[in-house]
Amino acid sequence: MTALVGKEVIFPCTFSSKDPKVRVTQIMWMNSTVSLAVYSPHLGIHVNDPTRFQLVDPSPTSVTLKISRVYYTDEGEYSCEVTTFPDGNLKAFTKLTVKAIPQNSAEAKSGVVADDQEKVVATCKSANARPPSQITWHSVIPGNISNTITNNTDGTSTIVSDFIMTPTWTTDGMPVTCITNYDSTDYPIPLKLSVQYSPVVTIEGFDDNWHLHRSGVFLICNAKGNPPPTSYIWKTVDGSPLPSSVRAKDNVLYVDEVDARVNRSFLCEVTNALGSRASRQDVLVREHAMQPQTNAGAIAGGVIGGILVLLLLAAIIFIVIKRGGLQSKKDRGTYNPKLRVFGSGKPTEQFTYQDDGELDKPLKGPVPLRDSGLSPSLGEEEDDEDERMKYKVLEDDEEEERFNEVGPMLQLRPHHPIDSYLDDDMESQTDGSIISRTAVYV
Repeated sequence: MTALVGKEVIFPCTFSSKDPKVRVTQIMWMNSTVSLAVYSPHLGIHVNDPTRFQLVDPSPTSVTLKISRVYYTDEGEYSCEVTTFPDGNLKAFTKLTVKAIPQNSAEAKSGVVADDQEKVVATCKSANARPPSQITWHSVIPGNISNTITNNTDGTSTIVSDFIMTPTWTTDGMPVTCITNYDSTDYPIPLKLSVQYSPVVTIEGFDDNWHLHRSGVFLICNAKGNPPPTSYIWKTVDGSPLPSSVRAKDNVLYVDEVDARVNRSFLCEVTNALGSRASRQDVLVREHAMQPQTNAGAIAGGVIGGILVLLLLAAIIFIVIKRGGLQSKKDRGTYNPKLRVFGSGKPTEQFTYQDDGELDKPLKGPVPLRDSGLSPSLGEEEDDEDERMKYKVLEDDEEEERFNEVGPMLQLRPHHPIDSYLDDDMESQTDGSIISRTAVYV
């Protein structure tokens, strides 16, 4: 059974027997070991505390106990004991749980002034709960929570939760929600913070195009404050009177016609119960109106720029593809280091390369004079000049063939006979020295 503190609760107790010989002699309700009420078919009813306990419509088969005002001390186990003849005593038990529904409340603190100190800005309370409630806060602004629990004399508990933060003018009117959880059920209470602050002032209306003889312009002084602003005062920064071409009415400064006297700085001073604050607006009067700027030029420039970028990318891609194609063609060519050119016997524009095997060999001059059947010996040269000329032609052909085969090489003239070597090989220099024309100097 569950009962609420201060409310009533009813405990039924019924008895039945199939044996017609069984007789009920007494029915008694007990709390732990204390007798609360007794009913006897022969002796009647006895109740220990008639102000709180009652037996409702007692009979030998049914006795109902009623507690008119439940206290938390009533929580516990109750038993109904039936005494019969000749069977004896029989018992049945029930357990009572006492609860107390809390009284929930919440409020935003008034009189909180914006500054740089932490303060309690809202309080939530859950009073006289059994079992105790739990309180949480939901807020978009940061803050701390402080909870205090008090155990009451009636067995209930009261919890008070404070929402603590550094109040600023921007937090005025911000929503916070106190959420009380009792018996697995949430009970939210929405609040709006109240933070007092001196006015926050801004001026709007100047478009940086106030030119001479322009009319119908004005400045608007916007102000927020808690408490609300009570007065607006327009003045000049240098303390001089307002020009006759302007009119101040509440938070608006009207300019009938712009002239040189409007070229100055204006102040709007706003006051509320906490103080005064002002905002400044510098007005620059132009001689001529500014030409309106459109976005057409920017759009056209963007389109042209985009087209140029696309063309540049296309050119880069074309060059890359073109070079890749040429390189592929080169890669597909064949290379034969032993390629020879035949036909007319004249070298063509295509170069041939020396075999790798011959690159390691030392440089060679013309084939020395040897007895090969083609070149004459030293003795035969004096006897047969025709034979020498024949050899010379053959030698030139051989050198030309070797030049075409392995490319340009250092050419060494063949040595003449010893007796003509000094006369033919040596050459005088301008410094008086003599060097060989066939020797290789390194």
